[in-house]
Amino acid sequence: MSLVMTTTRAALAVAAGALLAGCGRPADVAPAGGAPAQSEAAALSGAPAQSGAPAQSDATQRCHTAQLSAHLGARTEASPGQSSGQTAIPLVYTNTSRSGCLLRGVPGLDLHGPADPNGPVYQLPRQDRGGPGVMLAPGASAAARVVVLSYEQGSVGSAGSTRWTPTRLVTIPPGETTPLTVTWPAGLTVLRQDAATHPGSWVESFKAG
Repeated sequence: MSLVMTTTRAALAVAAGALLAGCGRPADVAPAGGAPAQSEAAALSGAPAQSGAPAQSDATQRCHTAQLSAHLGARTEASPGQSSGQTAIPLVYTNTSRSGCLLRGVPGLDLHGPADPNGPVYQLPRQDRGGPGVMLAPGASAAARVVVLSYEQGSVGSAGSTRWTPTRLVTIPPGETTPLTVTWPAGLTVLRQDAATHPGSWVESFKAG
């Protein structure tokens, strides 16, 4: 066999090998910018590509005492059409700051008044009715219903308490320690039931208002 023919066959073999190599699976290629391409396994599984950015959190904070003012709204019957002796009074919180905040839960509520067999302070129990809370924009308000059982002729409360009339209401926003003080309505008595399992006076969670 001539040297020319041998050289030709060798060249053809090399070319064929290169052609077969070009038909194989290509390696992953990085897109423009140098970032690595998403792997084939991730693409087939449907998993999203990770951006590395942290998840966005809710930046709204709870309402602090310094952002709020408080007052009592108009009195109504707690149970219209029924002679329960109970009065409902909305305890209204207003956002006086320039930032929005979240008001969620039940406020603390103490009634302060004159001397009594149970002491000068009556702490009302809390009734949490649930709910996500109320977002308070600047100037917006939310109310917690205060239900009060008043003295009626012949009624006697804990330790013989009868005609006890508070002078002021002291309330603490949920999660806070600094109180707000509100003047109590003149002449509105409260039957003290400090020792009762289910007293007739309580405060409920906030609602928009």
